Amino acid sequence: MNKKNKLLVVLCLGLVFFTGRCLGAPVAVFELDDKGTELIVGYEKYGDFQNVGKAGYKYNIKDRKGLENAVGEGIYPNTKSILRSPHFKRYRKQKKLLGSQWFFVNSLDYQANFYRWATAAESPGVKLFYTAQALENAMHIRHAIKAYYALVVNFPKEIGKTYWGTPWYVGPASLDRILYLTRKYPELGIKLVGANITVEKRYDDDIRNDVFIVDPGKLVLCDPKDVVEKRVDLSKLSVVENKEFGELSLVKYENGHWQMRLNGEPFMIKAVAYQPSKIGQSPDIGTLKDWSKADDNKNGKIDSPYDAWVDKNKNNIQEGDEPAVGDFQLMKDMGVNVIRVYHHAFVGNKKIFQDLYENYGIRIIIGDFLGMFAVGSKALWDPGTNYSNPEQQRNMLESVMKMINEYKDEPCVLMWVLGNETNYGTANNADVEPQAYYHFANEVAKKIKEVDPNHPVVICNGDIQFLDIFAQECPDIDIFGVNSYRGNHGFGYYNFWLPIKELADRPALITEYGCPAYGHRYSREYAENFQAQYLAGNWMDIVINSAGEGAGVAIGGALFEFLDEWWKTGAPPGYPDIIQDVVPNMGGPFVDGWYYEEWFGIASQGDGTDSPFMRHLRKSYFELQKLWKEKE
Repeated sequence: MNKKNKLLVVLCLGLVFFTGRCLGAPVAVFELDDKGTELIVGYEKYGDFQNVGKAGYKYNIKDRKGLENAVGEGIYPNTKSILRSPHFKRYRKQKKLLGSQWFFVNSLDYQANFYRWATAAESPGVKLFYTAQALENAMHIRHAIKAYYALVVNFPKEIGKTYWGTPWYVGPASLDRILYLTRKYPELGIKLVGANITVEKRYDDDIRNDVFIVDPGKLVLCDPKDVVEKRVDLSKLSVVENKEFGELSLVKYENGHWQMRLNGEPFMIKAVAYQPSKIGQSPDIGTLKDWSKADDNKNGKIDSPYDAWVDKNKNNIQEGDEPAVGDFQLMKDMGVNVIRVYHHAFVGNKKIFQDLYENYGIRIIIGDFLGMFAVGSKALWDPGTNYSNPEQQRNMLESVMKMINEYKDEPCVLMWVLGNETNYGTANNADVEPQAYYHFANEVAKKIKEVDPNHPVVICNGDIQFLDIFAQECPDIDIFGVNSYRGNHGFGYYNFWLPIKELADRPALITEYGCPAYGHRYSREYAENFQAQYLAGNWMDIVINSAGEGAGVAIGGALFEFLDEWWKTGAPPGYPDIIQDVVPNMGGPFVDGWYYEEWFGIASQGDGTDSPFMRHLRKSYFELQKLWKEKE
């Protein structure tokens, strides 16, 4: 990720706050005045469904009064009982509900958040989604599930907007929230069955050609042990495809699930993006040095990988029990098995990757930007790379092949990565001519395989934009890689993994996911707890959509990132970046609704007085360590 990203993040996707109530039965923050007469609403009693599982789906309410009583306060079509609530009247009298409803999304006053959204003048589907989310935040989990499902029944075709003005499909997002909550709280004994919302032609960001195929399915009561589907025994399934790349293979089973194997054994990528930088250095002023060669203390060892030390008591002073340990050892101790290297030309010391593998058992996925930021194409920043330009194509292919020829025989290399969310169009035209971009990327993949059949090729896409064009134009790219920031729930079965399985029909790698450890007006401890919970939720979503579970296509993920980089927001022209900026870069589904590019590390550089050596390990380091090493 970088400060010039055009991420398809959804400020609207929201989040569940870290409340300390994550274990055991949910405990509500406040009381509801009207919970409704039915725990699971029998919608067929109050109306009729038309064109279920087809285009033209609709639910017609025939007994509005009965449905209002069944759903309870704040849930469509019940807009009255909340207005009668004495608690709502008190909040309104105390003027706690003034201002735009969007200012309440990340409020810790969960009750005000609920009241404001339940009475907001907003499109009905978006209004209902945020009402449900407010209930979820307040730990009214049963009522939240009812609210999300009410959206699925009544407004499955609603389209909201992301921070960037791109379409946000509220119906599939609500299905994913229901799936997440029922799985997280199986003690409720609520299960979603038979539901699906498919949006054909959704990947071009033009909502005029979208076609919705809706089946709301049903919510049913069940034994808590039956809420979560049992993992499929892959040994009992036939293998229908096996792509071999030397010691690595990609295996497809008869149920459409994909698994990566290394030396015949299942292998999940537990990766981190690693690009440590010394405070004060910045590419904006031409001072950012190659970390793989840096030896500031002149001791003959590369600084960050070998001389980093952990400030255990976080007093920013290296004491006797805080010896140099190095980032490579810290990553090994954490359970990292791969690091992501974004662009080969920016890291000039190949020996460091050889040592990373030989002495720490960690491999690399190494990439070429393929014209992103105009890198490799030799184009000017403006207008940027043109993927139809033969000369620029030759330049980019030459850059890629330089990487391949230099690294193809290195045991440390796991796979090649092309691009970095290039489809967003930063200093290139992939966003306006996607066919040209994806076709060229596939041609590059074919050239790679002519000289190196032993490593799979990954494309690094920005979320699932142009997924349909990728599927059509890139048959020779082996893995669909995705940079995605969707919230602490993960990425979503209905809204993410299932479309990848159905359209791309190949393994999926999360090439970036992450969360800042800072939030405006939140304590440092609170923000770091949130980061830990967020990253754990993302990893678990990857796991439950790997072979044998869920969509069955995930083969791992690359966390962004290991260490805070202080240059990401940018300093005044001509000056070094010597403070860790807390200026929000863009909207995102984080603790206060904003990105803070300089705070994404699971390790910080403390107060910066001993950069690039000092490390403060955040809670997220230890949370992921437990998840990544629990089966070892």
